[in-house]
Amino acid sequence: MTDNAQQQPPAPTSELPTQYAPAEVEGKLYERWVERGYFAADAKSDKPAYTIVIPPPNVTGSLHLGHAFQHTLMDALTRRKRMQGFEALWLPGMDHAGIATQNKVEQQLAEEGKSRQDLGREAFVERVWQWKEEYGGKILGQMRRLGDGVDWSRERFTMDEGLSQAVQTIFKKLYDDELIYRAERIINWCPRCLTAISDIEVEYQEDDGELVSIKYGEGDETLVVATTRAETMLGDTAVAVHPDDERYKHLVGKRIKLPLTDRTIPVVADTHVDPEFGTGAVKVTPAHDPNDFAIGQRHGLESITVMDERAVITVHGPFQGLDRFEARSAIVGALRSQGRIVAEKRPYVHSVGHCSRCRTTVEPRLSMQWWVKVGPLAQAAGDAVRDGRVAIHPADMSKRYFDWVDNMHDWCISRQLWWGHRIPVWYGPEGEVVCVGPDEEPPSGEGWTQDTDVLDTWFSSGLWPFSTLGWPEQTPDLQKFYSTDVLLTGHDIIFFWVARMMMFGLYAMDGEVPFKTIALTGLVRDERGKKMSKSFGNVVDPLDWMDKYGSDAVRFTLARGANPGTDVPIGEDWVQASRNFANKIWNATRFALMNGATVEGPLPEASKLSATDRWILSRLNKTVAEVDALYDDFQFAKLSDALYHFAWDEVFDWYVELSKTTFMAGGEPAKVSGRVLGEALDVTLRLLHPVVPFVTETLWTTLTDGESVVVAEWPKDSGFRDTAAEREIETLQEVITEVRRFRADQGLQPGQRVPARLSLDGTALAPHEAAIRQLLRLQPEGDNFSATATLPVGGATVALDLSGTIDVGAERKRLAKDLAAAEKEKAQANGKLGNEAFLAKAPDQVVEKIRTRLAKADEDIARIKEQLERLPEA
Repeated sequence: MTDNAQQQPPAPTSELPTQYAPAEVEGKLYERWVERGYFAADAKSDKPAYTIVIPPPNVTGSLHLGHAFQHTLMDALTRRKRMQGFEALWLPGMDHAGIATQNKVEQQLAEEGKSRQDLGREAFVERVWQWKEEYGGKILGQMRRLGDGVDWSRERFTMDEGLSQAVQTIFKKLYDDELIYRAERIINWCPRCLTAISDIEVEYQEDDGELVSIKYGEGDETLVVATTRAETMLGDTAVAVHPDDERYKHLVGKRIKLPLTDRTIPVVADTHVDPEFGTGAVKVTPAHDPNDFAIGQRHGLESITVMDERAVITVHGPFQGLDRFEARSAIVGALRSQGRIVAEKRPYVHSVGHCSRCRTTVEPRLSMQWWVKVGPLAQAAGDAVRDGRVAIHPADMSKRYFDWVDNMHDWCISRQLWWGHRIPVWYGPEGEVVCVGPDEEPPSGEGWTQDTDVLDTWFSSGLWPFSTLGWPEQTPDLQKFYSTDVLLTGHDIIFFWVARMMMFGLYAMDGEVPFKTIALTGLVRDERGKKMSKSFGNVVDPLDWMDKYGSDAVRFTLARGANPGTDVPIGEDWVQASRNFANKIWNATRFALMNGATVEGPLPEASKLSATDRWILSRLNKTVAEVDALYDDFQFAKLSDALYHFAWDEVFDWYVELSKTTFMAGGEPAKVSGRVLGEALDVTLRLLHPVVPFVTETLWTTLTDGESVVVAEWPKDSGFRDTAAEREIETLQEVITEVRRFRADQGLQPGQRVPARLSLDGTALAPHEAAIRQLLRLQPEGDNFSATATLPVGGATVALDLSGTIDVGAERKRLAKDLAAAEKEKAQANGKLGNEAFLAKAPDQVVEKIRTRLAKADEDIARIKEQLERLPEA
């Protein structure tokens, strides 16, 4: 450090308004950042690259708290790396959201009295594109409100021309490598969306159903089977028993009568059957159950489909045309009339799959579909984490990842929709099947038709890390920014998206991982930790809070709750507290600017600094180091909390307060402290910027006259430490805190002046007498000073003359009354905790509450007795 304090110019006059108004600042600042190109990444730059993958929001979506949460964290990471000198790319875009978007447009058509069939495929797809242009992408504007520092010049859409080419390219490559195939299998079918959905798009919930036990066969050749889906019995083609079950060995290989039909079905022996469960016999419906399908394959059973795509019964006259649930009741009634119902259980609570988009009960259905053979792809995705090429954070989330990729079933990728990437396969008049790449002409001529299905939305979004950078072309963007550095996303889409990107990235990019780190977050919940849901009435629109408190307040609240992998509770009170923090930053910076804070010139040498100056600079560098370590560990909650307490407690409260006497005295020490305060503010604002970008931009540019904190240099730990100064100021804080507490206990007003004698000689506190008196409102002792209370603290003694400031007798009576109440509370708590009968019956939480009351009573008794001892005699 060099002494240049005498050469510093006068402190600038604050140009800041008296109050911070986010609504007047945020929008203008964001547009300025975009216009100046701060978020645009340059593939030709010599700077090291840093790339973050954005989970592309649905084109139908709007900003919810989950988006705001994850976008805040991704933005913080990107802004920090940009300040650290990286060529940071955070690329925005949207997902075409096949089912959700098609549903939106079909709803519009229904209001017009039309269906998509009325329009035809080509006209319907054109209508969806029109909807997308008019209504889609609302969330992109809302991302600007939040402050997302994304490179808008690179915005992508999963149905744009480049990404569509990538989809067709990888489909062709997988097909040629025999990793995509077409087969008839049991799939999850949504009778409402009229399409297949993957296993991970099925949400299971406990539903009230019925379990009926039905007698199959006649006379000695009868079996009893139990089912929750009686309507599927119309498609039964066997009854299965375990081969070692002695009860049924005489029936294996025989045929028995299937009730309500004119068919007989065989009894087969299969090890899948659990002889200990129920009757040990199960009905086999290969076309409507995945386990039954597997049994059917092993025993060469026929598969009979009994429902159409809308889950309406298509066979057996009496029930034909009934909805599946209507048919269930009718079939049970018919069986009951024939005396074939052995037992009925209602309600029977069991787990039932529902479509994650429309909540309709999913129907297992035999269907010809396209599949990805995931075995080798999933193996590679697991190996990349096991060998350390990809790190999962927090590490304990790895188990969930491995549980999925190590046990993944082949992925059904075809969807019976019109909106999406159409499967690039053509069928010929002689049964030919041709897969067409993006640079190939499809076969033409009479009888050639393209597959009518489209690909699962997750197929295209699985290519996102490299397709958005220009793949399959070897673009400068791809060379510069792949593989990406961080995927930050919720742990709930490990299966949907993370595993898909890992499989496709490793496959398409010759073993190069799509991202080096997977940072998993929890989900946002309400302040009581309850899941946010419209049905619960606790859903919050983050835009409402942003309008009310500012985007910085919402961002800081979310970041401060972001512990890796754990859910984040959030309530409006917390957002208000964050708004107060933004106001504190504003007001403290205004005060500092008006009292000589400056960033002009280097810091003075350590010999020119007071202990207070050295303390704050030491704490400042420690905070820089701590925040850096926490960022690298994705500990957003801890780094936000560290910055909050450093800024509010140490800079704005303690340092500013301790320096007031220096500023008031003026001269060289005031100039030195002004430079130190400027340094503390400069670094603090830069550290805070990635999380609270708007208020820090306004304050930093005013303080430093710099271009923008967005492109300012990230603070570095200079290595400066002064443990002696830290101990000295900690002692000073202890004295001030203890005397303030005593004053409050005695009922003194904060501004009330009290005569005091300070015995500081021989202690490190001697240079701080003026500050102690200023902060504690202690006036000189005077001629008639009488020490009515003495406080030994921090190696010093503070003697106070309380005569004339409080009514000692009244204060003793008040404290005596409080002491009696605390002792009574203690006695009552001890009485209950000593009662064995009470402890035996009382719930654990009640007992714990009484123990807490006892501990509180003990604390109150000790505190009141200490106050009484410190009071002078009445």
